[in-house]
Amino acid sequence: MRRKGTYLFTSESVTEGHPDKIADQISDMVLDEFIAGDPYSRVACETVVTTGLVFVTGEITSNIHKFDLDEKIREKIKEIGYTDSEMGFDYKSIGIISSIKKQSPDIAMGVDTGGAGDQGMMFGYATSETPNFMPLTIDLAHRITRKLAEVRKTGKAPFLRPDGKSQVTVEYKDGVPIRVKNVVVAAQHTEDISLEELREFIIEKVIKEVIPSNYLDEDTEYFINATGRFVIGGPHGDSGLTGRKIIADTYGGWARHGGGAFSGKDPTKVDRSAAYMMRYIAKNIVASGIAKECEIQVAYVIGVSQPVSLVVNTFGTSKVDEAEIEKAIWKNFDLTPKGIIEYLNLRRPIYQKTSVYGHFGRDPEKEPEFTWEKTDKVDVFKALL
Repeated sequence: MRRKGTYLFTSESVTEGHPDKIADQISDMVLDEFIAGDPYSRVACETVVTTGLVFVTGEITSNIHKFDLDEKIREKIKEIGYTDSEMGFDYKSIGIISSIKKQSPDIAMGVDTGGAGDQGMMFGYATSETPNFMPLTIDLAHRITRKLAEVRKTGKAPFLRPDGKSQVTVEYKDGVPIRVKNVVVAAQHTEDISLEELREFIIEKVIKEVIPSNYLDEDTEYFINATGRFVIGGPHGDSGLTGRKIIADTYGGWARHGGGAFSGKDPTKVDRSAAYMMRYIAKNIVASGIAKECEIQVAYVIGVSQPVSLVVNTFGTSKVDEAEIEKAIWKNFDLTPKGIIEYLNLRRPIYQKTSVYGHFGRDPEKEPEFTWEKTDKVDVFKALL
């Protein structure tokens, strides 16, 4: 989305203790448990969380032996940080309800033959404005929420609780980020800290620790717990549902979105696997140097293996005709669900880690599970020059 002139763009992220993210993590935990026992498990798991209650539902077909769902959910909630009943949600006292049935045979008959698990369109995106080929706004927003969790879990901020959000607005000039205009943080906290103390800590020990100083200036605005209080939070303050943070999960609004969420879905669901593949291809295109920005759309029909469409948009930044890039993609990449799953090695229990702080922008050297973040196909696109 490059344009001329000066403009602002904003992206947000949420912490692992946000109600929707709790739901995403539980759904992906269930997925991982089934895939660990049977890599060919078919999983579509949805989770709802609210005050004192977790409800897990969905369609699952697997040869795995049964595992203790109750115990695994409690372990996950404890790991996130809900360990005190005063929060209105804690791992020891929550109620857990599950209602899971097998995948519809009408869907299975199309997937069993190698077809897509559903119809729909998916997008992948990459930009050269950061080293991890992500938009700066969402990259900075994720850095803040990660830091909030870090200072809480390491004991540097014992007054913080698990729920929280960040929002970063960056000023651009002719498509280049020049400064951070404002930063918004909502951080759940205990009763015994003043707004002034909380504000100073978050600005100095969170925001300024993760946002490079060259983007901050004397005019940068900071909005910390703008209502003045955030004690009641998590599922006690707001219910959570799997798949409600799809923009924070992807590109912070910079790229279009097909609408399908990722968490709780096994890789036969192209909502997830094809979106990962399109990110992989877009990232390799930008890393090759033939374009500064790239968005790819692909579309599938349920039960049909080959995509019905694919289109590349480089927003006027490409050195190569986009039609030639599309031809190179069709020639060099297997875009069938089976091909994607095998190439990205997706039949592994890797998904819990993806469910917080974004599915994209990870370092494949430090987190090798994120195979779609590798840049090992740049030569395919350099050859087009």
